[in-house]
This record gives sequence, structure tokens and C-alpha cells, in this order.
Amino acid sequence: MAKVIPVFDHSSQPNVGRMPAWIRQPLSAGDNYGQTASAVSQQQLNTVCVEAHCPNRQECWSRGTATFMLLGDTCTRACGFCAVKTGKPDWFDDDEPRRVAEAALGMGLDYVVLTCVNRDDLADGGAKIFADTITQLRQGKAAMGIELLTSDYFRCQDNAVEVIYQALTQAEGETRMVWGHNVETVPSLYKTVRKGADYQRSLDMLQKAAALDGVEAKSAIMLGVGEHHNEVVQVLKDLRAANVDRVAIGQYLRPSKYHLPVQRYLSPAEFDDYTNVANELGFSWVKSGPLVRSSYHAEE
Repeated sequence: MAKVIPVFDHSSQPNVGRMPAWIRQPLSAGDNYGQTASAVSQQQLNTVCVEAHCPNRQECWSRGTATFMLLGDTCTRACGFCAVKTGKPDWFDDDEPRRVAEAALGMGLDYVVLTCVNRDDLADGGAKIFADTITQLRQGKAAMGIELLTSDYFRCQDNAVEVIYQALTQAEGETRMVWGHNVETVPSLYKTVRKGADYQRSLDMLQKAAALDGVEAKSAIMLGVGEHHNEVVQVLKDLRAANVDRVAIGQYLRPSKYHLPVQRYLSPAEFDDYTNVANELGFSWVKSGPLVRSSYHAEE
């Protein structure tokens, strides 16, 4: 079993009080919720929906969609916002790509989002598992739409990009793909919010993905952790300069008292303003709202 390292306790910092009404979600589940849960459970898979405490799980699973999380449930980094557990992973299963493909096909999916924990302990950062999953998915359904949400591949970016892209180009069927990597926050907050990450390294990762034929680059930023408006606008400009086409902008929600506190809940109108900014900058796909997450309505 992986050794779990507790996240730094931020509970002594002030919080902003009661969550506003526009963020609260109904708990009722739709017709497809049980089918999605069953498919994930039967194949012994992890999802970011569960591990990251996503507020949209009820909605997405009820629509028959889920974001599969590769490479286990333990991350090698300790980001202050993230509910995924941190530790020294000892989990590796090269049969995972087959099980993901079987689950996706069993659910009748036409579009699959694959994400992962950071695995800085692996020489390739886990790139081969992504590549093998792409291959398995396309073998099962050549027209399967695929979106990746990868790490920044610390110390192995060039190799990881090559391994994953080779799998895409060698697979039969659709050659287009969305490649996401989240910058998460503004550069001034990285030491607090994204320990172990580097803003420029993330931009480099996105630029390399965007340079690949048939690949659209995508990123996401969460708000309410202490950023300023002008900093967010600059991040959006930096993403466009890196040729990122898609962006998701959402509200940070504190998953537990041991994580970073929410500094501010933004109003829906403020998210509309960021939508306008992103559209003016030339993003081709923009989702901006309190409950938006990087894979929210990704199939659109």
C-alpha cells in the first residue's frame, strides 16, 4: 500500500464563510448514474470525479460520462488545492489501458477524457500508459474521440510527447485529439497552490502539444485562491501565446479543512466577464463558470 503523506494543514487560515447558492448542486442522480458507477467499479478504475471530489459528478455520471484517472490514486506532488492523496506510489498496472477501453466501450462512449496523477517517480512520467490506452481505445472504436489531461512530465517532456503522439498517429481512425494540461492558477501563487510545479514548464508542455498536427491544446485555471483580475488576464494571454485553443475557468472549492481555504467566491457575472476576455483573445472553446472543471462538457 502506498505511503500517504498528509497535505499541509491550512486550516488556521481564514475562510470566506457559507457557500453561495449558485454553487450548491442537487444530489439526485439521473438514469445513467448507476450504470457509470458500475462500469468504473467492475473494471477497478479510478476517476478524477471521485478522487478529486468533483462537484459535477452527479451531472456527468448521469449523462454517462466520466474522466478516467490513470496510474493509480496516489500523486507524487502535494498541491494545496487538490483532494487526490499524496504519497510515494507503489502501484503500477500495465493492464489498465485494456480495462479503461472495456469500460468506455461498455458505456457506449464516443468521447473519452483521460487524466492521471503526477508520477514523477516513473522515468517516462507514465506516458506509455497514456499511449497504450489510446491504442486500446482506438482498436475498440476507431472513431473514438480522445482528450488527454496530462502532467507536465517533469524531466521527460520531449520523450513523453513523442511516445503519446506516436500512439495517436499509429492508431486507426480519427487522428485529431485534445491535449490538456492545467496551469491551475497565476504564477505568483504557484509556491502556495502548486508545489512541485513550474509555470513556465506548464506553458512549455502546452506549446509542445499545440505544435503537433491534429492536436488542440487545452488548459484550465481555478479562481478564488487569491489571484487578481489582471493576473488572470495575463495567464489567458500567455496561454494564447503558447497556441492553446481551449480554456476552462472555474471556482476553487475547498475539498477539506486541510486544503487551501477559499479566499473569495466569484459571482456568475465575473465568470461571464472572463468568458468575454477569453473570446476576445481568440480561444476557440471557452467554458467559464463557478462549477466548470477542465473536463466539464469536454465532449462539446
